[in-house]
This record gives sequence, structure tokens and C-alpha cells, in this order.
Amino acid sequence: MKAMVYRGPYKIRVEEKPDPKIEHPGDAIVRVELAAICGSDLHLYHGMIPDTRIGHTFGHEFIGTIERVGPAVQNVKAGDRVMVPFNIYCGSCFFCARGLFSNCHNVNANATAVGGIYGYSHTAGGFDGGQSELVRVPFADVGPAVIPDGISDENALLLTDAFSTGYFGAQLADIAEGDTAVVFGAGPVGLAAARSCWLMGAGRVIVVDYLDYRLEKAETFAFAETVNFGQVGDIVRRLKRATDGLGADVAIDAVGAEADGHVLQHITSAKLKMQGGSPVALNWAIDSVRKGGTVSVMGAYGPLFSAVKFGDAVNKGLTIRTNQAPVKRQWPRLWEHIRSGAVTPSDLITHRIPLDHIADGYHMFSSKLDDCIKTVITPA
Repeated sequence: MKAMVYRGPYKIRVEEKPDPKIEHPGDAIVRVELAAICGSDLHLYHGMIPDTRIGHTFGHEFIGTIERVGPAVQNVKAGDRVMVPFNIYCGSCFFCARGLFSNCHNVNANATAVGGIYGYSHTAGGFDGGQSELVRVPFADVGPAVIPDGISDENALLLTDAFSTGYFGAQLADIAEGDTAVVFGAGPVGLAAARSCWLMGAGRVIVVDYLDYRLEKAETFAFAETVNFGQVGDIVRRLKRATDGLGADVAIDAVGAEADGHVLQHITSAKLKMQGGSPVALNWAIDSVRKGGTVSVMGAYGPLFSAVKFGDAVNKGLTIRTNQAPVKRQWPRLWEHIRSGAVTPSDLITHRIPLDHIADGYHMFSSKLDDCIKTVITPA
């Protein structure tokens, strides 16, 4: 099969790899029809995530058709067209029983924190991902779902991570009716979070970024006010002035490990790999939210130390809520929002390219070229 293959930071290729096989009675093999490049894939591409091994195939957002299943699989069958959550989980461990699918204890040898993730280094189990023609799907009875009627392929694809994660970030923020929410980052997840804040009852949504084309998307897709942090002297002071001097009720960090805005932090984390990620956006969230407010974090960070203003968070009495999204938990509500016309996740897609050109797609997304927000990959 053809697959995207990692050859080192900023180096990816499309190569022939052996077709995946059924390794466990609960496995399925899925022929990928659509995949996507995620902002967190760029952390791998840039060499930010430990134990990203040569030869690994990325991609945790994909949909496709089941080609075959193991003998224990009962809930899906060959020929079913399925959407696959980025979480790999068993469905029965201590954490899965509590709905914490992203923290499954049975799918990752490093599962003291995250569970399994497709295409996301050996810190997340080392499973090959969906930027390929075929992919092995473990625990096929609990992960994939048949794409329901009324849900387009591209909307289904966006629910396998980006939009579901943004929606979950708004859930974590515990928004009360009328709250002011500030979202840091206008990538796909941040845009999804900003749009979802309205669904949670927010009375005002502000999005912070430094790229004008992404801020324009925040205005048209998420109906948000916008602030370009590159054009203001002090972003925290600007946000405090915009909220009667108190700060926002909730703040959402949808940026993560490679946040811009502070040269030293960016160099020590993104360039020198001395931190698990640049904490600029997270620190802005802590500083700009009001006392007693809530900070929601979905931005991806590595496992190393990061210079977070935790003392300020304690002294302000903040609630900080974090996790990788348990994607499948969000689907029933999001399917209904899509059917009702409340959201159209596929509106985030700006580029569609074949798998053979995926290196160009990564370069374009990484370098912020051609107003790229979300890229869909077609393996065929």
C-alpha cells in the first residue's frame, strides 16, 4: 500500500509499505477514503514529540470502508463505511468505564497518561495512522461508527478529531449562560471551540491569533470578535480592557506546544526542545481570565517541563480542565447539531490534495501558505 512515511523532522515521503494485517481477533482493516492533516501532526513533523520513529505513518483523522474484520468483531462488518475516532481504546478498563476513552489503560505501554492514538509516535502507542491507503483499527467493536444518514463524508471526517476536540474544549470550559469566552488560536480546533462556545450558551466569544486570514475565518465561521496579538502591545491588558478590567469568564488554549508570542519561550521549546512546549498561550489564558474563572486546555504538549504560571493560577482560584478529547462521546450531539444546520464542520476545509502530494500539504500547512486552515487527503 501507499503511505505517508516519516523520515525525520520536516522530512516525509510517500512510500510503499506492507499492507496491515489482522493481528488480534478484535481488529478491522479499513481502506481509507479521506484523511486529514491536523495541527498536532505538525508537532510530529517539526520533531517536537519524543519517540517519533523513522518509518512511522501519521494521521489520526480518517474515514473509510471496512475491508475485513477479525473473528471477534460483531458491531461492524466488511463493507461498512465508518468514521474512526482518533482515540484507540478498549472500552472496558477502569478509565473507559468512566468515559475517559482518551486515557485507556490497555492500549499503550506508556499509558500512565494518554491512551492510544493513531499515527502519533510511540508515546501514544506507536500505532500507524490513516495518511495511507489502509490502516489497522484495533478494538473495532468500540471505536469506529458507521457514518449515519445525513452526515456528509467531510463532516464525518472533521468529527474524528478537529471539530469534536474543539467542542470538547468548550465543554471543559464549563460555560454558564452569558459568559465571555476567549479562545487562543484560530486553527481548526480553536475555530471549532469558538463556534461551540455559542452552543454552550456563551454571550460573547473572542478569538486571539496573529494571522489575519485565520482571524477572518473566526469572524465568518465562529461569529467571534477577534484580536491580532501581533498588533497590540500587551494582549492580556487588551483583553482585560475589553472585559471591564475583570478578565474573561473562561479561556481556552487551542494552541499548544508551538505557540508564538514570546521569542525566548518559542526558541527554548520549539527550537531547542528544552520544554514540553511553549506555554505562551496557556500563560496568556491564565493571566487574561478573571479570578475564579476556568481555563480549558486542548492544545497538545509534550511530556517535558513547561514554564507555566501555576502560582498565578492558584492565587486567582482558577479551575484548569484538560484532556485529550474522548471523541466518540461527542458524536451523538454533534450529529444532531449538523442535521439541524447549527454547525457545518466541513466549512473549515480549505484544501484537498492527493496522498501523493502530502509532503506539499505539510509544507503549506506548516508555513501558513495559501491561507491554509484545514487540508483533506485523498488516498485514491
